[in-house]
Amino acid sequence: MLDSGIHSCFPFLGLAKPMGLVEGPGGLGQGGMAATLRDDSHESETKYEEYGYNAQLSDRISLDRSIPDYRPKKCKHMAYSEDLPQISVVFIFVNEALSVILRSVHSVVNHTPSHLLKEIILVDDNSDNVELKFNLDQYVNKRYPGLVKIVRNTKREGLIRARIQGWKAATSPIVGFFDAHVEFNTGWAEPALTRIKEDRRRIILPAIDNIKYNTFEVQQYANAAHGYNWGLWCMYIIPPQDWLDRGDESAPIRTPAMIGCSFVVDREYFGDIGLLDPGMEVYGGENIELGMRVWQCGGSMEVLPCSRVAHIERTKKPYNNDIDYYAKRNALRAAEVWMDDFKSHVYMAWNIPMTNPGVDFGDVSERLALRQRLQCRSFKWYLENVYPEMRIYNNTITYGEVRNSKASGYCLDQGAEDDDRAILYPCHGMSSQLVRYSAEGLLQLGPLGSTAFLPDSKCLIDDGKGRTPTLKKCEDVFRPAQRLWDFTQNGPIVSRDTGRCLEVEMSKEANFGLRLVVQRCSGQKWMIRNWIKHGRH
Repeated sequence: MLDSGIHSCFPFLGLAKPMGLVEGPGGLGQGGMAATLRDDSHESETKYEEYGYNAQLSDRISLDRSIPDYRPKKCKHMAYSEDLPQISVVFIFVNEALSVILRSVHSVVNHTPSHLLKEIILVDDNSDNVELKFNLDQYVNKRYPGLVKIVRNTKREGLIRARIQGWKAATSPIVGFFDAHVEFNTGWAEPALTRIKEDRRRIILPAIDNIKYNTFEVQQYANAAHGYNWGLWCMYIIPPQDWLDRGDESAPIRTPAMIGCSFVVDREYFGDIGLLDPGMEVYGGENIELGMRVWQCGGSMEVLPCSRVAHIERTKKPYNNDIDYYAKRNALRAAEVWMDDFKSHVYMAWNIPMTNPGVDFGDVSERLALRQRLQCRSFKWYLENVYPEMRIYNNTITYGEVRNSKASGYCLDQGAEDDDRAILYPCHGMSSQLVRYSAEGLLQLGPLGSTAFLPDSKCLIDDGKGRTPTLKKCEDVFRPAQRLWDFTQNGPIVSRDTGRCLEVEMSKEANFGLRLVVQRCSGQKWMIRNWIKHGRH
């Protein structure tokens, strides 16, 4: 059922039919139910590969389908002011299925009061798909004359700069940014606009539900905050304890950052604080950088359970040209501007050196000047007050790949996660070969356990009972001395407890003919790649 006071659309039924699409109530997928097609074909598989979701099924599901109302009960009885500010809704797309884009448009029109929805801006980031040109233009101009604007980039800018283009085109006091593969729940706009009207320095994140990529079933996600690890990859995290203690599922959830697929912000405030960083490329990291910047510079960010948007988690992203590289580049850029001495944690997480990292993250002088102009707080303040769940590794002296003089092409590796045995493996520089040596004398292997929600990297131990060194959770080591080592660059690694050395021996039974052992020291030398500070080593 449509919300009251929306832009009328049903009088135009029939516009979608010539394009092979479905509109109006009823049909497949109604109520957010899972749907399937009997005539799955080679074309269906081809579309899966092209879009990362079942585009052929999407074409058979109505652009106006209903979805479940997953709002907490209290939200459904809330009253809102009649004089809320208007919103411009910006959708970014590149080579998206036409039916998915149009369902996003229909959904926001169908579930937003017409006096609040000033305009919809579609930003085409230089799509190759022909049907996203004339067909899209003709459809929205006839269906929603004067409501929908289309901005077309003449070259592929990436999600970050495409959103900036959408912001430039927006004319409402409030702007909402969304992926073009979403569906809006009833009453999504009013709570978001209310919170921003109360404080223009708030950035609002609608709570995210899931649209299954293969069946288009809408699944409820639990209420969560949006966090990240030290590599600046986003993830859902448990809401803060003070929110849990309130026992009110409708209450706003303080969040350190955002997942990135949807956010709502005061248009002028967004400009004042520097938009998204235009020096970042494609996407990845901009959502984390914005969270840091907003909090450090006097604003706030919150997830709003009363405002809900369902989102397709695609199996393939349109910007598939080495997205890991761009995520790394953007993470280093954010670290250099906002994270002060904690930037070392980002370099550690990516297992790259702090000097000459092999990544050109560009000129950050303008962003540093922005931070100074806004008189922003330190990253230490942010960790203490906004994201206290982050683990801090300030006691790290050195980190990176560790190689033995006897087998220089092989690195210490955490091995299989369930095996608890360190191994030697051909060096590849990824997180399983991240070794950290601390001022205390701990040697820890594996990816950083960035937050309290993740397991931390394990300690290498010599328990004195055999010749095989093992890996254990540092807090579970029976005798703390078993986990302590003396390490000298280009020298031995010696257990402080047993006096034995970590060494390499040849073995036909071991992978690659090399086995890690602890034994009487024979003069083998170890090298580690990156140094942060001088300490006991």
